[in-house]
Amino acid sequence: MATDRMLAESLVACKGNGCIDWTMQSASDFYGGMAVTRIGRSPMYQQIADALREQITSGGLAPEAKLPTEAELRDQYAVSRETVRKALSQLVNEGLVISARPQGHFVRRRRPMVFRPQAEFRKRPYSPEMDAFMTEYSAEGREPRQDIQVAIVEPSEDVAKRLQLEPGELVAVRKRVRFLDGEPFNVNDSYYPLSIVRDSEIMRPEDIPRGANEVLAELGYRQVRALDELYVRMPTPEQVHRLDLAPGTPVGVHVLTGFTVEGRPVRVAVTVLPGDRHVISYERQRETPSEDA
Repeated sequence: MATDRMLAESLVACKGNGCIDWTMQSASDFYGGMAVTRIGRSPMYQQIADALREQITSGGLAPEAKLPTEAELRDQYAVSRETVRKALSQLVNEGLVISARPQGHFVRRRRPMVFRPQAEFRKRPYSPEMDAFMTEYSAEGREPRQDIQVAIVEPSEDVAKRLQLEPGELVAVRKRVRFLDGEPFNVNDSYYPLSIVRDSEIMRPEDIPRGANEVLAELGYRQVRALDELYVRMPTPEQVHRLDLAPGTPVGVHVLTGFTVEGRPVRVAVTVLPGDRHVISYERQRETPSEDA
């Protein structure tokens, strides 16, 4: 066997910075059809992670399927425990695999939330006990819940500018962490000029079945227009904590500013969407159909 390995390793030709490998890898160097070789620039842990990722994305390893044990992977690829653990850790950080010690590692079941910013102003049914978020995802057979906190704060410079506030003017903020099936999916923090929402339902840390937008309308501040801004970046430490994010998970940030018919901004909503848990879906319609447009 040692002689065969020496012969196999000798079937490599190099010129300059490039190498060509004519070696037929042994069966133990394959997992799911992807070769893992010690020749090349990628570290062994990266190649093992690539092989397992290919199996996951192709469906060879189904959601909730158990991955081979660390001992099995060590024997499979003839590598150290540290190398195997680095490969598995990478897949965990990518959100593809969950670690459930001592049972092992399992393929993560993904059921992303579809985030539709344009749906906010549409009329839709809700139950008397639950707001739109709770109603929509309960109807899909999922288990939604949200933690709500309300506070009176000095606004950040960005929020104050969007709400066109006077210096020293305070805002009320409704901070929500939305959960699906026990997992924090996104945060939604809505800011209002305190002067227009004081003593309203918006100040209560509980669900508003008809929605905060309708409360604003009843107060005389119906929103008829919204400005949407989308940013993609890495999360802040606070967002990592609130959403229990794995290292390296990017987020989308949707900033909405709502305006009344007079053009007054009355709400700024900041929604933070982890990239591994959401699909952002926009629907657009031509306002004036024209063949020449």
